[in-house]
Amino acid sequence: MAPRASERCCWPYARMLAHRGGGTLAPENTLAAFDVGFAYGYRAAEFDTVLSADEIPVLLHDATLERTTNGSGSVATKTAAQLVDLDAGSWFDARFAQVRLPTLLQALQHCWDRGIWLNVEIKPAPGKEARTGAVVAQTIAGFCADKRLIDPARSLWFSPLLSSFAPEALAAARSTAPDLRRGLLFGRVPRNWQSSLHALDAFSLHCDHRKLTRALAQEIRQSGAGLLCYTVNDPARVRELREWGVDALCTDRIDLIRSDGAP
Repeated sequence: MAPRASERCCWPYARMLAHRGGGTLAPENTLAAFDVGFAYGYRAAEFDTVLSADEIPVLLHDATLERTTNGSGSVATKTAAQLVDLDAGSWFDARFAQVRLPTLLQALQHCWDRGIWLNVEIKPAPGKEARTGAVVAQTIAGFCADKRLIDPARSLWFSPLLSSFAPEALAAARSTAPDLRRGLLFGRVPRNWQSSLHALDAFSLHCDHRKLTRALAQEIRQSGAGLLCYTVNDPARVRELREWGVDALCTDRIDLIRSDGAP
């Protein structure tokens, strides 16, 4: 359950996250993007994961393939083998030709090896909200359990924060892996945000920074919930949101904003 205001702990995660791995400097949701973010000093990243037809989580933002790969059609109709065979880099720049879509497990291992903490956004296809949330949570929980046997302290630090716009996905994630923390995503924060968080035992609220006010930020913090804003690309806005007490920010402009939030 989200902590009460009197129980509010310090945000335990990174304060700046590279959006979709490498922001505007690399093809989104790829291992190459994580490496670019890492090269710019980022040790935390946000990415999106979807479910293939054979129920293997793969990194991708859209429900269709045309925008960021050389494939076409619905992601949900393709097997993982078909998805990871696609070129996911040439659309961005010839330097990234033949960069592939990674599976969630590949991304977890890649970021574990480099010490990159993760906010994993669950992007379910319509009608697949609960199943996607459950499979993603199960995959991450299993990965972390294996790493706990190797390095208990590091596995505790690494444990990703799940997020989604779909409450059903987060509810299923909670049932499957209750130890994984969850953040509920909003565009504009609704009036019933607090009851929505409590219904999911959510740790944090994630929202579009353009729809946030100082007063609302203070209200969310006073509730005991963590507060993450996306996608903040102006250094002056970063400073303002930090003054408001926002816990963490996601950015595309890793070239303008340092991983500590400084310009």
